[in-house]
Amino acid sequence: MKSFAQLLSGFLAEYAPRRRNLSENTLKSYRDAFVLLLEYVSKSRGVAPDEVGIEHLGRKDVEAFLSWLSDERGASAATVNVRLSALRSFAGYVSFTEPAYLEWSSGIREIKLSKAPSAEVKYLSVEAVRLVIGCAQGDVRDHALISLLYDTGARVSEIAAARRHDLRLEGPATIRLVGKGSKARIVPVSKEVSGIMSAYLATCDRAQDQPLFLNRRGQAIGRAGIAWVLSKHAAAARAIDPELVPAKVHPHVLRHSKAVHLVEADVNLMYIRDFLGYRTRKKTRTRRVFPAHELASL
Repeated sequence: MKSFAQLLSGFLAEYAPRRRNLSENTLKSYRDAFVLLLEYVSKSRGVAPDEVGIEHLGRKDVEAFLSWLSDERGASAATVNVRLSALRSFAGYVSFTEPAYLEWSSGIREIKLSKAPSAEVKYLSVEAVRLVIGCAQGDVRDHALISLLYDTGARVSEIAAARRHDLRLEGPATIRLVGKGSKARIVPVSKEVSGIMSAYLATCDRAQDQPLFLNRRGQAIGRAGIAWVLSKHAAAARAIDPELVPAKVHPHVLRHSKAVHLVEADVNLMYIRDFLGYRTRKKTRTRRVFPAHELASL
């Protein structure tokens, strides 16, 4: 009979990435869930990670772990649900991999998700976005990064993953973004932001296969780095006009803002859905989002 360690290794190394073809972000979320679970078992039961067995992870243990996430670590209901989803997926894998654990698997899969309060969709006004972008003008990279993030309505992971060859500045300027499920789309870049990107690229020697944006250590900038850049300049904008810019501004707020601004500009909803990468298409297909003039930066 396979041990917990063998089952977990098979789930994370083979089943999730290859058989289910989960995205890298989802895989990272799954790994994080088990890192936290092993940390909890170590603290609560005094069991070293390499000694954890299925017997340490009964339904009551998992429910106590979820409570620990909420009470001790301050995790939101949504975050707790993400961790539980990883465990339930693992339990499903175990149920057909090791039938002896079928009863254990059923118990884990019966744990219900928490009721998370529906979050209000927050967005910035056009004036607020302009102020934040304006505050970043003193830094060529940050100015280009925030401008492109808003102009394309991209997910932060899409900008973090973008390479130099994904950006085409010859008219009409476009960028190729790879979203959830490795689905790619090509979206227009406004003339204004195309000029900002040209100015940025003129300051750095960026090979075609290199990341479009690097951090200060010369490595590809990550989601946390992009969030930090945005929050820094949003704080500067808030200092200028606290009524216009909220206390917390994260990258997804810019994505919501772009969507709202396009709706307010009477852009066709079908174009907006394609622009934001919401429409389901085959993974191998790269779609172009046009007409570009209808999706220009406001």
